[in-house]
Amino acid sequence: MPDTNVFIHAATIWLLVAFSVLTWALIVVKALQTRKANYQNKQFVESFWKAKNIQEAIQKANAQHSPTARIAQVGFQTLTEANEKTHHDLQQTWSRQDLLERHLRKQILAERRSLEKGSAILASIGNNAPFIGLFGTVFGIIHALNAIAESGNASMDVVAGPIGEALIATGIGIAVAVPAVLAYNYFVRKVKGIGADLDDFATDFVSLNQKLGFQLPKTQELSKAVRNDQILTHNIEKNKEDEVLA
Repeated sequence: MPDTNVFIHAATIWLLVAFSVLTWALIVVKALQTRKANYQNKQFVESFWKAKNIQEAIQKANAQHSPTARIAQVGFQTLTEANEKTHHDLQQTWSRQDLLERHLRKQILAERRSLEKGSAILASIGNNAPFIGLFGTVFGIIHALNAIAESGNASMDVVAGPIGEALIATGIGIAVAVPAVLAYNYFVRKVKGIGADLDDFATDFVSLNQKLGFQLPKTQELSKAVRNDQILTHNIEKNKEDEVLA
């Protein structure tokens, strides 16, 4: 029985060490993930609203891989499919605005779920690590008491060492739980902030398409619009050059 107690105590400590390694690995991965998402979102949103026309906006959305870019891709794809489908089914009974908003909401939820991956593990480790450490401590104390009983000596010098070793598991459990809980709370706030940015972009995206009547111009019309913009820009630059020469 004492050997079993020692084994359980040692296994508990090694389990907590594994949890600690997993916790710090998740912290590094989640920190890089949220930082990358924030940076890419800011870069894309700034670039998207600087587009000269809807065709350029579509091209920029398709060329990026940030969460906001994927939301724009889903939005444009939804409107494109609505233009191409001539038959009526249950999906087409939605108005274009409702259809667009529904697909945007689904994509926002998908992006949030992707950003939240790993957070549940941090929460589980933070909640359970102290109890796992306490579990190991109980068996460590049982082993210590058995050893004291066998020695027949209950002096402080004999008791302090084994009891102190048993309490190590509780200390390790708390040391593992604290970073996990702090990291979980931090990343929950970060994901909420990113989610709020996605909601804001989706709202602005709907407003933009509301001005277009929730209908994307056809490819030929888009190309013609691009050419017209280029011609207009060329004429403006030429007029400026003529004014300078005059």
